[in-house]
Amino acid sequence: MHSHFSNDPSKKKGFGDLMQSMNEFFHEKPMRGMLQSIDDFFTSASNPFNSFPVDFKENDDYYLITAELPGVKKEQINLEVFPNFVTITVMNMELYSEENTKSQVIKRKQTMNRSSRTIPFPAVVNEKNVKASYKDGLLQIKVEKQSGKRISID
Repeated sequence: MHSHFSNDPSKKKGFGDLMQSMNEFFHEKPMRGMLQSIDDFFTSASNPFNSFPVDFKENDDYYLITAELPGVKKEQINLEVFPNFVTITVMNMELYSEENTKSQVIKRKQTMNRSSRTIPFPAVVNEKNVKASYKDGLLQIKVEKQSGKRISID
Protein backbone atom coordinates (compact mmCIF):
# COMPACT_ATOMS: atom_id res chain seq x y z
CA MET A 1 0.00 0.00 0.00
CA HIS A 2 1.47 3.34 -0.93
CA SER A 3 0.74 6.81 0.27
CA HIS A 4 -1.83 9.13 -1.29
CA PHE A 5 0.46 12.08 -0.88
CA SER A 6 2.86 11.11 -3.62
CA ASN A 7 2.47 9.31 -6.93
CA ASP A 8 5.97 7.94 -6.71
CA PRO A 9 5.88 4.83 -4.46
CA SER A 10 9.63 5.11 -3.80
CA LYS A 11 9.04 8.38 -1.93
CA LYS A 12 7.02 6.99 0.95
CA LYS A 13 5.86 9.69 3.29
CA GLY A 14 6.13 8.98 6.95
CA PHE A 15 3.80 10.05 9.70
CA GLY A 16 5.91 13.14 10.37
CA ASP A 17 5.46 14.25 6.77
CA LEU A 18 1.75 13.69 7.04
CA MET A 19 1.66 15.89 10.13
CA GLN A 20 3.69 18.45 8.23
CA SER A 21 1.15 18.45 5.40
CA MET A 22 -1.73 18.77 7.84
CA ASN A 23 0.03 21.65 9.54
CA GLU A 24 0.60 23.43 6.27
CA PHE A 25 -3.04 22.88 5.40
CA PHE A 26 -4.28 24.34 8.66
CA HIS A 27 -1.99 27.33 8.51
CA GLU A 28 -2.95 28.18 4.98
CA LYS A 29 -5.15 31.23 4.59
CA PRO A 30 -8.49 29.51 3.84
CA MET A 31 -8.65 28.08 7.33
CA ARG A 32 -7.83 31.39 8.95
CA GLY A 33 -10.23 33.06 6.55
CA MET A 34 -12.95 30.68 7.60
CA LEU A 35 -12.40 31.43 11.27
CA GLN A 36 -12.36 35.11 10.40
CA SER A 37 -15.75 34.86 8.70
CA ILE A 38 -17.19 32.95 11.65
CA ASP A 39 -15.96 35.86 13.74
CA ASP A 40 -17.56 38.32 11.36
CA PHE A 41 -20.79 36.41 11.62
CA PHE A 42 -20.84 36.70 15.37
CA THR A 43 -20.09 40.41 15.30
CA SER A 44 -22.44 41.20 12.44
CA ALA A 45 -25.91 42.68 12.64
CA SER A 46 -27.52 39.30 12.01
CA ASN A 47 -26.64 38.44 15.56
CA PRO A 48 -29.00 40.10 18.05
CA PHE A 49 -26.25 40.29 20.64
CA ASN A 50 -24.06 42.00 18.13
CA SER A 51 -21.01 43.70 19.45
CA PHE A 52 -17.74 44.86 18.06
CA PRO A 53 -14.15 44.01 18.86
CA VAL A 54 -12.65 46.19 21.56
CA ASP A 55 -9.04 46.27 22.63
CA PHE A 56 -7.97 47.53 26.04
CA LYS A 57 -4.38 48.49 26.82
CA GLU A 58 -2.97 49.83 30.03
CA ASN A 59 0.03 52.14 29.96
CA ASP A 60 1.84 53.83 32.80
CA ASP A 61 -0.30 56.93 32.90
CA TYR A 62 -3.34 56.15 30.78
CA TYR A 63 -5.68 53.47 29.47
CA LEU A 64 -6.19 53.13 25.74
CA ILE A 65 -9.40 51.63 24.40
CA THR A 66 -9.62 50.87 20.69
CA ALA A 67 -12.90 49.81 19.09
CA GLU A 68 -13.12 48.54 15.53
CA LEU A 69 -16.18 50.03 13.86
CA PRO A 70 -15.75 49.59 10.12
CA GLY A 71 -18.31 51.47 8.05
CA VAL A 72 -19.72 53.35 11.01
CA LYS A 73 -20.17 57.12 10.80
CA LYS A 74 -19.01 59.29 13.66
CA GLU A 75 -22.57 60.52 14.27
CA GLN A 76 -23.64 56.95 15.02
CA ILE A 77 -21.28 56.57 17.94
CA ASN A 78 -22.25 57.51 21.44
CA LEU A 79 -19.67 57.51 24.22
CA GLU A 80 -20.40 57.63 27.91
CA VAL A 81 -17.58 57.74 30.41
CA PHE A 82 -18.04 56.98 34.08
CA PRO A 83 -15.44 56.84 36.85
CA ASN A 84 -15.09 53.06 36.56
CA PHE A 85 -16.24 52.16 33.05
CA VAL A 86 -16.88 53.49 29.58
CA THR A 87 -19.80 52.55 27.35
CA ILE A 88 -19.56 52.70 23.58
CA THR A 89 -22.91 52.56 21.81
CA VAL A 90 -23.30 52.34 18.05
CA MET A 91 -26.66 53.12 16.49
CA ASN A 92 -27.41 51.71 13.11
CA MET A 93 -30.55 52.71 11.30
CA GLU A 94 -31.61 50.60 8.36
CA LEU A 95 -34.36 51.46 5.95
CA TYR A 96 -35.75 48.53 4.09
CA SER A 97 -38.34 48.77 1.35
CA GLU A 98 -39.73 46.10 -0.89
CA GLU A 99 -41.03 46.98 -4.32
CA ASN A 100 -43.33 45.11 -6.62
CA THR A 101 -42.84 44.75 -10.37
CA LYS A 102 -44.37 48.18 -11.06
CA SER A 103 -41.76 49.76 -8.77
CA GLN A 104 -44.38 50.67 -6.22
CA VAL A 105 -43.24 50.36 -2.68
CA ILE A 106 -45.37 47.72 -1.02
CA LYS A 107 -43.54 47.25 2.23
CA ARG A 108 -41.32 49.63 4.10
CA LYS A 109 -39.78 49.07 7.45
CA GLN A 110 -37.17 50.75 9.49
CA THR A 111 -35.00 48.85 11.88
CA MET A 112 -32.81 50.29 14.54
CA ASN A 113 -29.81 48.26 15.50
CA ARG A 114 -28.04 49.17 18.63
CA SER A 115 -24.92 47.55 19.83
CA SER A 116 -23.02 48.60 22.85
CA ARG A 117 -20.01 47.49 24.83
CA THR A 118 -19.13 48.44 28.36
CA ILE A 119 -15.46 48.39 29.18
CA PRO A 120 -14.59 48.47 32.87
CA PHE A 121 -11.49 50.26 34.11
CA PRO A 122 -9.18 48.43 36.52
CA ALA A 123 -9.19 51.57 38.67
CA VAL A 124 -11.34 54.67 39.02
CA VAL A 125 -10.58 57.35 36.43
CA ASN A 126 -11.36 61.04 36.15
CA GLU A 127 -13.94 61.23 33.40
CA LYS A 128 -12.85 64.80 32.61
CA ASN A 129 -9.49 63.49 31.38
CA VAL A 130 -10.79 61.53 28.44
CA LYS A 131 -9.92 62.11 24.81
CA ALA A 132 -11.59 60.25 21.97
CA SER A 133 -10.75 60.20 18.28
CA TYR A 134 -12.35 58.39 15.38
CA LYS A 135 -10.55 57.75 12.12
CA ASP A 136 -10.92 55.12 9.39
CA GLY A 137 -13.28 52.92 11.40
CA LEU A 138 -11.09 52.95 14.51
CA LEU A 139 -12.38 54.60 17.63
CA GLN A 140 -9.67 55.38 20.16
CA ILE A 141 -10.39 56.50 23.67
CA LYS A 142 -7.52 57.65 25.80
CA VAL A 143 -8.25 57.85 29.49
CA GLU A 144 -5.74 59.50 31.81
CA LYS A 145 -5.27 57.59 35.03
CA GLN A 146 -6.04 59.32 38.29
CA SER A 147 -2.86 60.50 39.89
CA GLY A 148 -2.83 61.15 43.59
CA LYS A 149 -1.34 64.27 45.05
CA ARG A 150 2.16 63.67 46.30
CA ILE A 151 2.79 65.06 49.71
CA SER A 152 6.03 65.50 51.47
CA ILE A 153 6.49 63.87 54.84
CA ASP A 154 7.57 66.19 57.64
